[in-house]
Amino acid sequence: MAEDNAEVKESEEQMLKWARAYAKKHGFVLNPDEKQVENVIKGLVRIKAKFGRSYCPCRIRTGDEEKDRKIECPCAYHEDEITKQGHCHCNLYFKPEKT
Repeated sequence: MAEDNAEVKESEEQMLKWARAYAKKHGFVLNPDEKQVENVIKGLVRIKAKFGRSYCPCRIRTGDEEKDRKIECPCAYHEDEITKQGHCHCNLYFKPEKT
């Protein structure tokens, strides 16, 4: 069981590293609320382990793999949501604050 926990923790760390790199590359930032980021990352890892893809944990899968690709993180909707709301639906990616 401890080995499983270590694997999950490593997967979460890798997913977080990926999310940070994606945000930086695309001019976003991660949510400053670390607990929210942790929850989303855990959800992404659980979903990827179960379904083989990192579907957004705040969206409902249809079961149709082709349709569900739109909700694979980063989902097809995140850029529009960030532009309009300042963050994506699951509150992982945010528009950076202007300084």
